[in-house]
Amino acid sequence: MTSAIRRLAAGLPRDPGVYRFRDARGRVLYVGRATELRARVGSYGGDLRDRRHLRRMVPAVTRIEAVACESVHEAAWLERNLLEESLPRWNRTAGGEEVPAYLRLDARPATAGLRLTHEAGPPVAGVRIFGPYLGGTRARLAVSALHRAHPLAAAGSGLTGAERELAARRGVSAADRENLAEAVAAVLRRDPVAVAAARRSLETVRDRAATALAFEMAGRVQEEIRALEWVTAAQQVTTLEPVDVTVQGWADGWLVSFAVRAGRVRSWSQRRSARPPQEPPPAWAGFARRNAELAATLARLAQ
Repeated sequence: MTSAIRRLAAGLPRDPGVYRFRDARGRVLYVGRATELRARVGSYGGDLRDRRHLRRMVPAVTRIEAVACESVHEAAWLERNLLEESLPRWNRTAGGEEVPAYLRLDARPATAGLRLTHEAGPPVAGVRIFGPYLGGTRARLAVSALHRAHPLAAAGSGLTGAERELAARRGVSAADRENLAEAVAAVLRRDPVAVAAARRSLETVRDRAATALAFEMAGRVQEEIRALEWVTAAQQVTTLEPVDVTVQGWADGWLVSFAVRAGRVRSWSQRRSARPPQEPPPAWAGFARRNAELAATLARLAQ
């Protein structure tokens, strides 16, 4: 089966995504996620190295299915959601080790700032919640990155004397609070101009630190840049909006369906279908079409 896995893997894109293996009876054996689908799935045709516990599974694999995602973050969420619904025999844990987190943007004068929270909580005037994100450590680093780029907390009214002095050195005052809050919100909404500007600001800090031989500082800022990339990466398989919808895509006789429940993609199925379904919601159209085409490609390769 290892040669068949390599052959099927050649039909996968180099995108991040989620894959699953089925046996001859159609049972799901394993669900995994990949930074690059083609390389990850193809690696099952090798010696498996740190995944030796899966060696007995590989000969039973007769079919490979995959979902191409917009980002590694999206793939991580999709894998987690699917494994929370159903844990295949060869998976060890349901959903991975990352801790879900939210970012709480507070624009109120006395408590201005961006903070990590593990619960979205009820609506509060002057406070916006963004997320969810996977990985508390990454989320904390993203908070640090955004405070460095847009120091909203330094524009609050509840600062100590020392904090006011530091804010003045940075050229920040209470008059900047609303603009700084909106700048942070624009980044967390994934506005491409705002994200690029924040990244450039951080890269400038990093490069100055490296020039001054402050390599520990430069390394810290580089970690913040990666964390900011994580939280601003395209991701729609887990959202704050409690949406219930079935998303379907069709291509070359294959129908792919994703069940979204309370804002999360909870299940994924695919089958032959002679008739295309209704068009998916516009926000899902590209996702549905791309993965229906992928299902059809893998089906042809399996023949």
